[in-house]
Amino acid sequence: MRKLIDKNFKIFVDFDGTITKTDVGEALFLVFGDADESRRIIERWINKEITSIESWQLLCNTVKEFDENEFDKFLTTIEIDNSFHDLVKYCKENKYDIYVLSDGLDYYIKKILKREGLSEIKVFSNHLEFSEKMELIPSFPYTDEECKRCANCKRNHILDNSDDDDFTIYIGDGYSDTCAAQFTDFIFAKSSLLKFCEINRISFFPFDSFSDVINRIESLGNKKRLKKRHQAELKRREVYLQG
Repeated sequence: MRKLIDKNFKIFVDFDGTITKTDVGEALFLVFGDADESRRIIERWINKEITSIESWQLLCNTVKEFDENEFDKFLTTIEIDNSFHDLVKYCKENKYDIYVLSDGLDYYIKKILKREGLSEIKVFSNHLEFSEKMELIPSFPYTDEECKRCANCKRNHILDNSDDDDFTIYIGDGYSDTCAAQFTDFIFAKSSLLKFCEINRISFFPFDSFSDVINRIESLGNKKRLKKRHQAELKRREVYLQG
């Protein structure tokens, strides 16, 4: 592919269900915690009855005796979309910054990225530690006090890691992506994020794999005049004025 040098894209990617084929954070509690209670907690979060922080705390409480070795074995069964490697390579070739933004837990994200030889990618996520009794203790270094809906405020990472000269891209699939995506110029969506964009009449590109994303970015880069998404510009400006 021809190297693009006249446009600078900043690319932000969700992890669970986007890079991975499985929602690892959800699977963690369905397999190692109380599955029925975990489903109820997740449903409450989807229905906006509890915040993401509350849901993580409740989910962690369903795990009584965590076996780290067994979980590491479980992680070996988790597949990623192999075309993500192609996207990372494409970004390196074109000097596009790429970030993983996840409302999941760094414990499994970093293990999977290391396994795939992708440890160099910058990750913003929630943090997980263990007590002496191997109880799960989540913490949230990137929460936003003004908006506690998300544990990890992806919107802030997008604003902090891009400027007016950049064209921002968000790639995601889930409920935790709906806020962040609205602040980017181009959205690649599937599953729940796709439905959200359709319902709210937000322009997006559907995708099945990262190969679709690469082809579309190539097409966008070849345009002589590329416009930013107006609603995203307004939303970004509103945040900047508040600050």
